[in-house]
Amino acid sequence: MKRLYFACILLSLNIWSVYSQPADNQMKLPENYMIAYNVNAKDSTTDNYEIMIMNANGTNKKNLTQHRDVAWTYYAYQDRLFFVSDRDTCYRCYFLYEMNSSGENIKKVTELQLEDSWMSSRNKGKEMVVTGRIGKDVRFQLFMINLADGSYKQITKDTSARYGDPCFSPDGKQIVYSYKKEKRDRNTHEELFVMNADGTGIRQLTTYPEDNPSAKEYGYKAGAARWHPAENFISYVSKQDGRHSIFAITPDGKKQWKLIDNPESEGWHDWSSDGKWLVYNHSDIEESQFHISIMNWKTKQQKQLTENQFTAQQSPVFVEKE
Repeated sequence: MKRLYFACILLSLNIWSVYSQPADNQMKLPENYMIAYNVNAKDSTTDNYEIMIMNANGTNKKNLTQHRDVAWTYYAYQDRLFFVSDRDTCYRCYFLYEMNSSGENIKKVTELQLEDSWMSSRNKGKEMVVTGRIGKDVRFQLFMINLADGSYKQITKDTSARYGDPCFSPDGKQIVYSYKKEKRDRNTHEELFVMNADGTGIRQLTTYPEDNPSAKEYGYKAGAARWHPAENFISYVSKQDGRHSIFAITPDGKKQWKLIDNPESEGWHDWSSDGKWLVYNHSDIEESQFHISIMNWKTKQQKQLTENQFTAQQSPVFVEKE
């Protein structure tokens, strides 16, 4: 899957974990959510990405997919978990699948081939915006999928550009996404843009500081955006000052700030449907160990939920209990 190069030293990570996180008995974790996340369980011969799920307190971890494919979740609506997989096709040729929070009732959603990207839904889970492709020429474009019958409609038309990680606003009227004008130009990078859900009213949201020490390094400049469901801001990932961090920006682009300031690197993340909880993955600079942590958005208390069972534990999403 996509790789994030997080920046910090392992010693700083351990110090922060010991002194900054509250004791378990000081933090009441939500009981109405579970957290799905992705792990790399590969052996010496194959890529084997599995989807795990656990309670919001880190207990009862379970492998939902148990399949030798490349499976990766980027989104859940209530107890419906959506994931990309190459299980029925060629290696890393992704299609969209759905299952429940128990890993049952797996079904293919649409015949549209997808890119490796975050996604989002609106209209009570009836419509989804994704990054898809048609053949070899139409790549990294935004599509709207009708989840009832799998039909789809292309929103963007600039095939020389790269679109990715679309996310609806809470009212479903707008979409934030990453955009790179020339997808094959290695000297340029993506920025966040916002548009109306019908593809009109396009405007740039972020502007990466080109004098930043990480401007020429590999990694996100602006990506994996998530729209906060209750407050007026968009969170996203950006590599600045040698590490990936979660930043925030208002939809009008007038206010921008670092969302949390940990002495480590943060990356893919998700908001609970009530906006009270943030879940995210973090890592040291050597990528020796990825972990999942949860944060109480009001108190800023945090708790690490994963152990060292897997090296790569990433891309967490909230799943509502059935």
